[in-house]
Amino acid sequence: MGKTLTEKILSAHLMEGSLEKGTPIGIRIDQTLTQDATGTMAYLQFEAMGLPRVKNELAVSYVDHNTIQVGFENADDHRYLQSVAASKGVIYSRPGNGICHQVHLERFGKPGSTLLGSDSHTPTGGGLCMIAIGSGGLDVAVAMAGRPFHLIAPKVIEIRLKGRLRAWVSAKDVILAVLEHFTTKGNVNCIFEYTGPGVSTLEVPERSTICNMGAEAGVTTSLFPSDENTLRFLKGHSRVEDYTPLAPDADASYDDLFEIDLSSLEPRVAQPHSPDNIVLVKDIAGKKVDQVLIGSCTNSSYVDMKKVADLLDGNVVHPSVSLGIAPGSREVFMMLANDGSLAKLIKSGARILESACGFCIGNHQSPGSEGVSLRTNNRNFEGRSGTKSAQVYLVSVEVAVLGALTGKITDPLSDHGFPYPTCSVPEKFLVDDSLLIFPPEDGSSVEIIRGPNIGDPPKNTPLKENLTGVVTIKVGDKITTDHIMPAGARLKYRSNIVEYSKYVFEPVDPSFASRCQENQKQGRANFIVAGSSYGQGSSREHAAICPMYLGVQAVIALSIERIHQNNLCNFGIIPLTFRDKDDYAKLEMGDELVLEDIRSQIGKSEVQLLNKTRGIAIPLSCDITSEQHSMLLAGGLLNVLKEKI
Repeated sequence: MGKTLTEKILSAHLMEGSLEKGTPIGIRIDQTLTQDATGTMAYLQFEAMGLPRVKNELAVSYVDHNTIQVGFENADDHRYLQSVAASKGVIYSRPGNGICHQVHLERFGKPGSTLLGSDSHTPTGGGLCMIAIGSGGLDVAVAMAGRPFHLIAPKVIEIRLKGRLRAWVSAKDVILAVLEHFTTKGNVNCIFEYTGPGVSTLEVPERSTICNMGAEAGVTTSLFPSDENTLRFLKGHSRVEDYTPLAPDADASYDDLFEIDLSSLEPRVAQPHSPDNIVLVKDIAGKKVDQVLIGSCTNSSYVDMKKVADLLDGNVVHPSVSLGIAPGSREVFMMLANDGSLAKLIKSGARILESACGFCIGNHQSPGSEGVSLRTNNRNFEGRSGTKSAQVYLVSVEVAVLGALTGKITDPLSDHGFPYPTCSVPEKFLVDDSLLIFPPEDGSSVEIIRGPNIGDPPKNTPLKENLTGVVTIKVGDKITTDHIMPAGARLKYRSNIVEYSKYVFEPVDPSFASRCQENQKQGRANFIVAGSSYGQGSSREHAAICPMYLGVQAVIALSIERIHQNNLCNFGIIPLTFRDKDDYAKLEMGDELVLEDIRSQIGKSEVQLLNKTRGIAIPLSCDITSEQHSMLLAGGLLNVLKEKI
């Protein structure tokens, strides 16, 4: 039996376990990336391990999230990140160099390698045939220490492509079709592997868009083969030496199959407030648009931006629309400037934004009250834009530009009167690494600079024999890490856990943190009760660190998403799920709960929870690996590592 591409790359990096689906494995990580919103804590955690230098093949620290410097906090974080990078052997990508996933694709991505990033959209690298996985910052710190990354050996789902995309239909429509089929639920511990004759019709930037938004389906990562298109992309970036041809065996066996005929695909849109709330653009055409934002790590490549410029050429943005455009990297920005595209964008009335995450994470460009915003980024969770009442629609760059020009959602396949902008991947890209700072060979004498907003990682204590506490909050389905730890104006506190913890669940229940603190004073544990897909979205480990700091001991949910479940274990919070979904209704806020003999219980197939308020016992599951079991007993991964490093 032949091997899938996933099996080939994982087997070449296997350090622990065997590739038996559903079993724990540990893999070697070749490359790591961090961004500044998660990176500060990741490097503080790496420092806590006491190692003088990173041990993996390549580590890059990007600054692309906290670039709006209101107050001293963000600038201080950047100084810390630059100095710790020089000290520990990490490449530092300065503010203005671009979004981590776009820059990494251009300068460092390597077919057949493994990449671990402290950002959930790290799977963008799958467009270059990398096993690229998003995770919490502590996992990345451990990988930089040369230790294996632990995951569940995944199922591999084949997504077979045939045909070729028509004009006005794009890679964004491909991934929206995938999300329409698979949704955001139930795809944990799976990898999407793209195959079929249609693959050769997609260039690397298109493949990367598809892999980027695979994260919204909850899969571990997504993967394209390494072929002539891959070679052309790498050659264009003067990196032909990084090319390796890679493909699945002809007789490879997959766990599931989904087929897409690219030739018949129609433009799609993800409606509020979920990336899987998909309809055809033609079905909602005519809806008035207030704002259009183009960019983010999903759709900000040179080809994307060139299409936008050519569509806008000679036209002016509709008077009712605010159009913002953020090229994905400095490379893209300079190429647009050199070929005249930037002038076209400016002349159209577009507002040119920094090459940064910006609007995607709610860091600026929030819509007006109840505003309709068309965006080319990857998430449209309620309130993520910075305006809770806003209606955010996820679309391709083609649909976005037509919306900016007409003032309404416009079907690209309709008779709208605008010529289709044909644009191909250039043979040669502009390469300029002057905003990359490479570390000295010996960084032992480099001073690491810490501002007053930067604190040490909080410490947890070993798990007690018995946990007694209360349901401090009960929430419903699809609670994202944005709900748990808001970004936007609160983002600057990510290196200050004491301050950031004041805002846990702020968008849902602003009084949550104060209730937790009161329970802590009384010696009672805090419990979170949730519905399905708890912790979906961003990989931000602060959604586990800050609750841990507030005394949260366990999360009890219908289901917990992969990255968040791992982050909970990393920081000593027990992830529990209902064995019977009807038991969700048997827990209410304020109920007194007891987990007796919990140190022994979490190693068994069933955990018994006692609801003292209602006088009932509720059976729960604790689906964890042996590695996670050790973390929970010790009170978190850092406590475990003290004995190993």
